[in-house]
Amino acid sequence: MARLSNYFLPTLRDDPTDAESVSHRLMVRAGLIRQLGAGLYTWLPAGYRVISMVETIVREEMDAIGGQEMLLPVLNPAEIWRQSGRYDAIGPELFKLKDRKDSDYVLAMTHEEAITWHVAREVRSYRELPKLLYQVQVKERDEPRPRAGVLRTREFTMKDAYSFDRDAEGLDASYELNRGAYARILDRCGLRWYEVESDVGMMGGSGAHEYMAPCAAGENEVALAPGYAASVEVASAEPQAVELPPALDEPREVPTPGLTRVEAVAEALGVAPGAALKALPVVVEGEMILVLLRGDHRLNEIKLRNALGADFRQATAEEIEAALGPPGFIGPVGTSMRVIKDAAIAGSGYFAGANRLDTHLIGVEPGRDFEFEEMDVRSVEPGDLAPGGEAIEIETAIEIGNIFKLGTRYSDPLSATYLDADGAEQPIVMGSYGIGPARIVAAAVEQNADQKGIVWPAAIAPWQVHLIALGRAGEETREAAERLYEELTAAGMATIYDDRDAGAGEKFTDAELLGCPLRIVVGKRALAEGEVEAQERRGGAEHRLPVAEVVRRAAEIVDALD
Repeated sequence: MARLSNYFLPTLRDDPTDAESVSHRLMVRAGLIRQLGAGLYTWLPAGYRVISMVETIVREEMDAIGGQEMLLPVLNPAEIWRQSGRYDAIGPELFKLKDRKDSDYVLAMTHEEAITWHVAREVRSYRELPKLLYQVQVKERDEPRPRAGVLRTREFTMKDAYSFDRDAEGLDASYELNRGAYARILDRCGLRWYEVESDVGMMGGSGAHEYMAPCAAGENEVALAPGYAASVEVASAEPQAVELPPALDEPREVPTPGLTRVEAVAEALGVAPGAALKALPVVVEGEMILVLLRGDHRLNEIKLRNALGADFRQATAEEIEAALGPPGFIGPVGTSMRVIKDAAIAGSGYFAGANRLDTHLIGVEPGRDFEFEEMDVRSVEPGDLAPGGEAIEIETAIEIGNIFKLGTRYSDPLSATYLDADGAEQPIVMGSYGIGPARIVAAAVEQNADQKGIVWPAAIAPWQVHLIALGRAGEETREAAERLYEELTAAGMATIYDDRDAGAGEKFTDAELLGCPLRIVVGKRALAEGEVEAQERRGGAEHRLPVAEVVRRAAEIVDALD
């Protein structure tokens, strides 16, 4: 029974002072969550109902494609993470601890190691494959900058699934099954979303997609065009044209006293910033490399890291001075170091640093004036052309799920193998599939909220009906509301009943803040005519429902929503 007179729903009139996003602000004000510590949130009863609705949808769709639910420990022996190579590779985001016997453990942020360890010991034959195992479990991550309420936290719940197949063809089939399930999950949860190509990151493997919900609070950027969607981390596009100065027979020095920024030099020369060869020195395994971008473009660190096949760091000012010249005046001409030219740089007539103080070169031509390796290492920009020729738009979004083709990334180091039909030992081929219920909830709030509060998609709302009784205990309106509450509950309609001795204004404000799909008000005027008032939270459509037909009509209205 959900009566507001004794329900734990601590709503707030004012925004929390630390709120950084719409979802953070409204979920706190509506009494759905409370912060326990930095990046640690408690889901209060109403909020937990929403999470549970999402998890139910997730379970239904995973079960429908043959998933088998299980539960793995959050506390993992460090040894299996050492075997996979991630114990040291992940860095400080991985919680590490010791038990009383001084044995090493980690708090899992994902469970590839643990599930692979089990499968390696239980699966023997090709006849036991494929398998799809999943869990809904707590994850821990030592997030350096928790923010935006439940969007970036140190503890969160995730549905993570793992497929185990005989070969790459089997993995492709499992991957497509999970892609279909994710599309249905997000559609049922009422989200606007994109599936985008993405980087495999710390997970490893041969391919990945992310699921993004567009909204202003998102920390990710998505490159979008008709027929094209990709994370900015991996997106490629044809750059917008830039007008270059006339070509010269050879580079010529020009004085640029005190001008170290691309824009300042371009203005002094009377050319576009895109006519610059912007030099970015990085250090890779002890070697300094010069990365060149057009002056109007930005380095994409993930692309560069993937292209190099190694991590890198920016060179220090002292290192730059020693190897090239004064920072702000460096360029590729005359250097003997390895040069990587971004693929968007084409043609001749560029300007670049001369590796001498207060001096630049004009008329620089790649290939003639310096040798290079060409790589796509820039971030795409709005207006670039996607494959197909359509202009790209960049939209911020929340990452709500991701899927990976792991291949044998974990089965090899953890010895997860099977015997094929000929008796030969083969590595199991794996996929990994994660989705965040809390992020789905936050994205739903971000995408649907209005000035009055939350507007839930019907499928994940904490209750279908918010019933309000106007009047005091013992009055006809209260008695009618009590009967109606019993009828709605008996009919299986999830209903929150505001039976508090509070004013109509307070009750209406809380109902709008909480955002249930249908509000039903039992008041004197309408009741005298044998009716109650109903209003849809989304769009505000109003209905007058005969008292004898409230349950049937309410069910019809809710079923028609979203």
